[in-house]
Amino acid sequence: MGDGEALEALMSRYASRIYRLAYGITRSAPDAEEVVQDVFLQIVNKGAGFEGRAALGSWIYRITTNVSLNKRRGKRRELETPLDELLPTFLPDGHRAGDRAFVVADWSSTPDRELLAGESRRLLEAAIDRLPAHYRAVLVLRDVEELSNEEVAEIVGDTVAAVKTRLHRARMALREQLTRDLRTGA
Repeated sequence: MGDGEALEALMSRYASRIYRLAYGITRSAPDAEEVVQDVFLQIVNKGAGFEGRAALGSWIYRITTNVSLNKRRGKRRELETPLDELLPTFLPDGHRAGDRAFVVADWSSTPDRELLAGESRRLLEAAIDRLPAHYRAVLVLRDVEELSNEEVAEIVGDTVAAVKTRLHRARMALREQLTRDLRTGA
């Protein structure tokens, strides 16, 4: 198989995955499209540097994550919200502060199809948008791309423990924000 054929095979296999991951991190369709092009350009330029120590898919996800995060960093005009503002707060005695209704919000009765439909989908995307990029990257790699914690750690260059912590905090922040938004009808 020639280089052109190999690249075409890679593109047909990975382009949609790269776009989905890039969009999940950048939250912008034009940026995600640029990331796809940049990733394949890097694959062409650095393909000889692929040593085979990791799976090809993991290598491509790592490139995609790095290019996507760099694309976000390049947008200096955008300010990211600190994650702490999105998480629940607690009183000195350990009890949750604020509206007690958030504590007992019943998420079990919300079917997936309802959550992902219309207004609920907009709220979910807005909540994901408010996550800092490194939390969003871990969330997308783990929950959308369904990679293992070990694969995510390798891709983002962090420990498995750090990935688990970021993922837990990102999920908590999403749940908190969605509970607030759905309760107030944002």
